[in-house]
Amino acid sequence: MKRKSKRQNINQPRTLRQYSDLSSNRQEQWIQVLHAISKMRSHGLSLREASEEVGLSPDTLTALGRQALLKDARGRYRAKRKDRLLRVLILPSPDGLQEVTVNDSETASEIAKYSDAVQKYLRTGDASKLRQFAGMRLTDADGNPIELITDLQTLRRLGSAGVLSFESLYARVS
Repeated sequence: MKRKSKRQNINQPRTLRQYSDLSSNRQEQWIQVLHAISKMRSHGLSLREASEEVGLSPDTLTALGRQALLKDARGRYRAKRKDRLLRVLILPSPDGLQEVTVNDSETASEIAKYSDAVQKYLRTGDASKLRQFAGMRLTDADGNPIELITDLQTLRRLGSAGVLSFESLYARVS
């Protein structure tokens, strides 16, 4: 007799509205899923290792992250090279921090590299990593352009005001 899967019935947020409607616990869980998939992709972790590292059950990670996972012939999950999962990220804007919604891992990776370059500049004064982002064109989930500030004076002003010190690239909307 075949056993039914214990797969959880959890919906993935596909829009900012759906993400915003999630409870803060569900938003945190979604962010953990994104972190786990990122760790699987960048560090070669197994599903179990990644889920343990972020504090999720493998079943929850599989249920929520299914779109970003592939199952191999031996039944093991691995992260796809890229995915279309929704991410709400925090970026500097001329007026402070802004939330940007993206729906693909490639754009999220570029924004993470940009964020690292900004933090490096603010810590060390080394702007070399920021130069690659001058004129870069990224778009949000709605197709709107994302502005990446590379003007050093603006970044210094925001940094001096304490605006650019944040713990995570991921936003919590609720």
